[in-house]
Amino acid sequence: MNDLEMISMIKGLGIDMIHAAKSGHPGIVLGAAPMLYVLYKNHMNINTSDSNWANRDRFVMSAGHGSALLYATLFMAGFGLTVDDLKKFRRYPSKVPGHPEVGVTPGVDCSTGPLGQGLANAVGMALGERILQEKYRIDATRSLVDYHVYALVGDGDLMEGISYEAASLAGTLKLSNLTVLYDSNNMTLDGPTVKTFKEDIKARFEAMGWETILIKDGNKIGDIDRALNRARKSPFPTLIEVKTRIGDGSLLEGQNTVHGKDLTEEDILQLKAKLGLPNYGFYVNELSAASFRSYIANRVNQKYLNWSKDYQDYVNKICYGDATTANYLLQNQFSFNLFDVGFLFKPHTKQALRDTNTFFLKEMQKRIPLLVGGSADLGSSTMTYLKDLGDIEANQFRGGNIWFGVREHAMGAILNGMALVNLRPYGSTFLSFSDYIRPAMRMSAMMRLPVTYIFTHDSISVGQDGPTHQPVEQLAALRAIPNMYVYRPADAKELLGCWHCILNSNQNPSSLVLARQEVEVLEESSEKQTVKGGYILHPETEPLELILVATGSEVPVAKNLLFEFSKSGMNGIRLVSMPCLDLFLKQPPEYQEEILPKGVFTVVIEAGVYAGWEAVIPNPKYMIGLSRFGVSGTKDEVLTAMNFSYEKIRDRLTRLIQ
Repeated sequence: MNDLEMISMIKGLGIDMIHAAKSGHPGIVLGAAPMLYVLYKNHMNINTSDSNWANRDRFVMSAGHGSALLYATLFMAGFGLTVDDLKKFRRYPSKVPGHPEVGVTPGVDCSTGPLGQGLANAVGMALGERILQEKYRIDATRSLVDYHVYALVGDGDLMEGISYEAASLAGTLKLSNLTVLYDSNNMTLDGPTVKTFKEDIKARFEAMGWETILIKDGNKIGDIDRALNRARKSPFPTLIEVKTRIGDGSLLEGQNTVHGKDLTEEDILQLKAKLGLPNYGFYVNELSAASFRSYIANRVNQKYLNWSKDYQDYVNKICYGDATTANYLLQNQFSFNLFDVGFLFKPHTKQALRDTNTFFLKEMQKRIPLLVGGSADLGSSTMTYLKDLGDIEANQFRGGNIWFGVREHAMGAILNGMALVNLRPYGSTFLSFSDYIRPAMRMSAMMRLPVTYIFTHDSISVGQDGPTHQPVEQLAALRAIPNMYVYRPADAKELLGCWHCILNSNQNPSSLVLARQEVEVLEESSEKQTVKGGYILHPETEPLELILVATGSEVPVAKNLLFEFSKSGMNGIRLVSMPCLDLFLKQPPEYQEEILPKGVFTVVIEAGVYAGWEAVIPNPKYMIGLSRFGVSGTKDEVLTAMNFSYEKIRDRLTRLIQ
């Protein structure tokens, strides 16, 4: 096996894929190919016949525009791709989409594209490995989990703020199982980084607790190999800065135009001549490719066999023959009947749902070892800090609390990385700050990851912190994310029902939105009905004339309105609690019609904007909600000023039904 020939073929395949698609990013293919080749040849512990091996090393192409390079490398490594697959690059349907997508391409561990997210995902994977290593110990010296995480980043990744949020936490936690290859070519899409990006990256990462290694020539594969060996032994996370030339060998070498522009026929011909490749597309020396695949298999095979033996030892010795717990490592499928725990709720008792949630989290962590999480420096306000369960910190990963620090954006992406290694993570902050996490939440939904986002301080009722902390449009924004289930329970029973849904949802993230203020346990509420998303909390006692739909802390308000109106003879009012609109709209049409029959006057009461309620009320005038930002004042002053006090809501409803 000739290393230079293999690197040339990987480059050639990447360039041919881009040329066939008339779209892609040749610059990184030509500049970074030696890095990926050395990584997969000598360092990645993978089994191409078991691409989901639980203890495999993970690789994240954070610079996701370099997908053609990744696909060419995965093809050469033997991950089940064919040349015909490569020819369909950026087409539909295809195993090789424009940017890497987990679950689409064998060997792809993470969906990437928005720069910086992938690096933060890699931090989450590395943190997840450390947590799982403690949870799946066979004895003092062995665990079922012992893998390394690698990522490839570019200048663009390191400009994004999320990278430094995540890298800072990785350094603080001393995640020595994380190695980042930095394709340092001083060029971005618009031009040279001298105009935008001049800091000393080495000094910056060292200040965050990383080891750094500089490779001055990205074509020196021996230097790359030695750096990767050194990184694997480091007690710290490692950044390997590899100086490369964007578009190496192209007529556009070193220019920003080679970043995302298909090469001309002339350029491809001269490039292939330099690389020693024939002048036709998709050339592969099958003998060399087979040798490469065999080399990787021989290097890793014994490690895989040893792990398989350890797996059986774990099942037999730790699980007494029951493989259920061990199999959580193998697939992201999980089920837990929370209704069987036997929680009891006394009607009319009052408690803030964030406090009730603390109790549930403690009880669930006792029973569900994969459930772990923390907050973005707001645990004492969101009440997600679980006392007596210990903290996760450097060299101590057995605790139940992760301190993410004031890093909402990175927290979301780190949670994604943890979910990608089959943990069931959660993170918390105020609902108004969900905007900081939204890019990561979008990726959670796109990758169909069971991440739980816990948001408290759910309405303008938070009062004196003012409009910056008072959510208005956030509920609608969360519901607008495809595949994101948004839960806003009215009381403790509905909260239990929401958690039951969350724990048994393996293919989507969830947003759990909780009230800060005390709420009463309602006699009529139902944890089991909650799983349908919406249900009749209080039925009409005369022919149906009006349906009130409410969520969260507005449900008791709607209930009081119903009773007040019934005293004046209006008994044809139905109250529907809607803890999860997304779930309700997934129910059979017959059930939806039973709860919200067409043609019946319907009004929604919720402390938010109208957007998202179109399926229930086709006109925003039938929503008693909010349409402007809040004000600073006491709770009662704010509710009055925003026309959302009980009296104001009653007056608005009266005008609607007159």
